[in-house]
Amino acid sequence: MRLYTFFTTFVPQISIHKQMSIRQRQELKQSQRLSPLQMQMIKLIELNSVELEERIKQEIEENPALETTAIDANDEADTNDEAFLSQEEMILGDYLSEDDIPDYRLNEPSKNNEHNFLETNYSDEQTLHDLLLSQINLLHLDERKQLIAEYIIGNLDENGYLLRDLRAISDDLLFQQHLEVTSLQMEDVLYEIQDLDPAGVGARDLQECLMIQLERREQTPSVMLAKEILTNYFEEFSRKHYDKITRQLNISQNELRRAVEEITSLVPKPGNTLGSSMRTAMNNITPDFIAESYNGKISISLNNSNIPTLKINRNFSEMLQGYNENKEGMTSDEKQAVLFIKHKIDSAKWFIDAIKQRQNTLLRTMKAIVDLQYNFFITEDESFLKPMILKDVAEKAGFDISTISRVSNSKYVQTNTGVYPLKFFFSEAMQTCTGEDISSREIKAILKKSIVAENPDNPLTDEQLTYILNKKGYQIARRTVAKYREQLGILVARLRKKI
Repeated sequence: MRLYTFFTTFVPQISIHKQMSIRQRQELKQSQRLSPLQMQMIKLIELNSVELEERIKQEIEENPALETTAIDANDEADTNDEAFLSQEEMILGDYLSEDDIPDYRLNEPSKNNEHNFLETNYSDEQTLHDLLLSQINLLHLDERKQLIAEYIIGNLDENGYLLRDLRAISDDLLFQQHLEVTSLQMEDVLYEIQDLDPAGVGARDLQECLMIQLERREQTPSVMLAKEILTNYFEEFSRKHYDKITRQLNISQNELRRAVEEITSLVPKPGNTLGSSMRTAMNNITPDFIAESYNGKISISLNNSNIPTLKINRNFSEMLQGYNENKEGMTSDEKQAVLFIKHKIDSAKWFIDAIKQRQNTLLRTMKAIVDLQYNFFITEDESFLKPMILKDVAEKAGFDISTISRVSNSKYVQTNTGVYPLKFFFSEAMQTCTGEDISSREIKAILKKSIVAENPDNPLTDEQLTYILNKKGYQIARRTVAKYREQLGILVARLRKKI
């Protein structure tokens, strides 16, 4: 889809010579400018269905010429609107067309075609910040300590860690609250916070976080050994140099295993046990498309269940009609009113047109993705995914690559068995030894399967994984294996080793 409009203009050029003489000449230039409708399109295409709903609400609040309309079960509203349409066409001319008014529906209701939209929503009623403040209030601290505690809690990150230096927080208290606090006093209040739940909150690094949690456990021999490992051999433990730890502490493999089990059962990010408003919003997934397969056929539709029906406000049209019937006697203020009404109606028309084109663009793009990944949507087997890049979808849908990029960003599709981000279907092309093109996702699936089945005492290195893939006929280099392993969030062999 081409989003640019070309304008040819004559630009006067003024030349100044050494003798300060001025000469004017004309030069022909070609420039690119976006029309209002195209600007609306670019902004709306990038929005997912939830963001679009909010954008429509905002537009309705800002533009009184735009309104929603309820669907009349008796279709009486449709009949009245059709009668009114002819009057609007005579008055507004190019400003409105019968395709746009009176009630272009963003989602046509169908009693025989109702979808069950899957919405995954994880919500937490209380944030970590709120929970800690409520617990601090129960400690009945004096006003000074209460203020210090609130400042420290306000500086905790989403994982529950205090990454700012206490001296920096002390400076904030001095400058903002005129409260002078020593480092020792800051430490005392921080220890109060570290006694709160969830265990480990208020720690300044991972080592301290784990130690706080171990202190709350029953002090068994395994817990005591775990504390000694974290205190004196934290670097060796993090690098999984277990042989060095057993030699230095003169302990058996079984003793080390029990201590490591105590450590690995701890929570490295205590703040993640509670939600935040940002994370709650991120975990709220509403699909933008529905792709259902049945008997080898795939139906595609947009999720418009929460998108309101839009139309031009009739009162605005009637006001404009009244002004047009009395053109000769209009005052200056009335002429300004006419211009205002026309501007708002024009803006509403552009918005409705942009919504209509957005829906068409999204559907064509999704249809192109389904056509290219037909076997996956029928079977939902990841091994059937074909290599696909933005250019492939752009050529299939007849749009520009930038348009496909905007459509695929932050949007999801619901299938028979799950919800997938559109970016899930894009992958690089790899070749087998026979020259067959395969998706990089297929190679990642084999990598993951091989690592899951590996011996935990002797994990597979990247060189061994490369050999396994080459043996299966996949031409791939070790550095590519390392890249795919990192994309899967899998650690190197040394850090995957277990006792």
